[in-house]
Amino acid sequence: MDRVDTKEELEIGNEPEGTSSQQLANSQPQPQTQPSKMEVHKHPHHVTHQKKWGEYFLEFLMIFLAVTLGFFAENIRERATESHREKQFAQQLYSELREDSIVVAQKISERRRKEKAMDYVAIYLKDSSLEDLPEQFYPALTMDLYLINRFAFEPKDGILSQLRNSGSLRFFKSVYLQKLLGDINVSINNIRNRNEQEYQYFANPIKPFMLKYYDFSWLNELRSINDTSPIHELVYDYNKFNFHVKGRLMNLSSLDRDEASNMVLFYKQMVVSTRTLQLNDYVKINHKILEALRANYKLRNE
Repeated sequence: MDRVDTKEELEIGNEPEGTSSQQLANSQPQPQTQPSKMEVHKHPHHVTHQKKWGEYFLEFLMIFLAVTLGFFAENIRERATESHREKQFAQQLYSELREDSIVVAQKISERRRKEKAMDYVAIYLKDSSLEDLPEQFYPALTMDLYLINRFAFEPKDGILSQLRNSGSLRFFKSVYLQKLLGDINVSINNIRNRNEQEYQYFANPIKPFMLKYYDFSWLNELRSINDTSPIHELVYDYNKFNFHVKGRLMNLSSLDRDEASNMVLFYKQMVVSTRTLQLNDYVKINHKILEALRANYKLRNE
């Protein structure tokens, strides 16, 4: 009996100090119970949540709508930008062409005046006195054979060249307008080629003729009347001055009247042809473009 008690005491003594039987029971593995209702419910954003096909479709629809709206917004913005640039280019081109339309009209008017002066000089050289020249002869001769650049029309194409070289002509949606812009580009090149032909004729035979027979002292005295005015204004207003400069032809003994008259008349034909062909063609195309720009872009004729 004493041995049994001693064994029980030894077994009890092997338990850790301060450990109760209840604590030992709690430390043993417990059978797993059923999950609670909170553990059964999964949040839609939980990693283990299984989405329904409707949720996938809704997300796809939202992304699709966002991308589509963004595309349309960008497209609208680009169209607005292109429309603004198109209107801006149209206004710049209109201003450039309208300025040239005024200049070319002035050049045509001055060429008509020059043509009449050429008729006068050509007729006078043929059968009138070359010893005692009338007062109107030298102003007419100067207008005919000396004032060359004054009657040349140099079209401006800065804006047109910029649009063409940068590819910005595509902003103009009108096919008719694009055709006209191509036509006026050809017309401008034709005018420049014609100007070169006229200058070549001035270089030879007109310039050698002037150096031999023209009295440049008359031009020098004319400038002394008003050295601030352009020479063409002095020639145009020559009859308004209170005094006149006596002019003469030099080297008369070697002057061939018929040859001199024929040279002036040939030059007149060049001047007339330029006016009636190249300049007239430019005027027509210029007018059509200005009309098209006003009609398409509501530009004012200022």
